[in-house]
Amino acid sequence: MPTWVLVADNSRARLFSAEKPASPLIEFRDLTSPEGRLHEGDLVTDKRGRDQNPASGTLHGLDPSTTRKQDAAERFAQQICEELDVARARAELSKLYVVAAPAFLGLLRRNQSNALRQTIAGEIDKNLTTQDPTTIRKHLPDYL
Repeated sequence: MPTWVLVADNSRARLFSAEKPASPLIEFRDLTSPEGRLHEGDLVTDKRGRDQNPASGTLHGLDPSTTRKQDAAERFAQQICEELDVARARAELSKLYVVAAPAFLGLLRRNQSNALRQTIAGEIDKNLTTQDPTTIRKHLPDYL
């Protein structure tokens, strides 16, 4: 069974496979989240809410705890983990390496099931989504 490599950030995820421990990577899937590339202002059309303190009458802005862009990244990480879990359940995936932008790696970890976590052989916190397979392979162990 081939080893899989996930290379991801908040807007793109690429899946590669390596047939043998020292083989080159072959890309077989490319997932995108268009919302991940947009600016926050492009995702939100309304101004932030405002509130008035009843005692003093002063106005202040309301700041949401998460932005739309963060919500989109969270949903994308969840989608990726669900797809990986399906592949694991079908016995298509038994060993996985994860290469992701540092902030997105945290989102992936938070959305992984325990069973998926068991298949992860290694993690690298770098954003290599735009790199070619040869460059990505150089960041991985010699023998996957």
